[in-house]
Amino acid sequence: MKPAELIVLNFEEIRRRSIKVWRSIPTDYLDWKPDEEAMTCLEMVRHVLDSEHYYHLAILNRGSLEHYDSPFDKQPIVSIEQEITLSEPLRASFIEMAGSLTAEDLSHILIDRSDSGYIRTLGDMLLRVGYHESIHTGQLLDYLRTAGVHRVNIWD
Repeated sequence: MKPAELIVLNFEEIRRRSIKVWRSIPTDYLDWKPDEEAMTCLEMVRHVLDSEHYYHLAILNRGSLEHYDSPFDKQPIVSIEQEITLSEPLRASFIEMAGSLTAEDLSHILIDRSDSGYIRTLGDMLLRVGYHESIHTGQLLDYLRTAGVHRVNIWD
């Protein structure tokens, strides 16, 4: 298996597990958050999906964007399913890009996010994208535990 194929497989596995968690959030808990400074469950899902799109554009730009016009800002947050549907074409484009990369691309292309404190190879940046989503999936599981809500088993 080529490196880009492994990265795409990892993205798909992370998203499959994320969606399991997202769809398991009871409707009456979508606006729940552990404290006033936290994101709600639904806001966190949007954050993950919007961040992936931002990262995709930053990768194409080879660095942070001076201006980001989020397609998510044009839609009110209504439901998990709406968020997933809105993200599908953006996700398909991101996965297509990731799958087209060569091993040389992954190790030689640099992504300059010095405004966020780092410059990394494209391979490292792609792993960070997956890590970001994974962290928030775990955070949502903790939200559900804190709220006393059943948590779906993601370890299948």
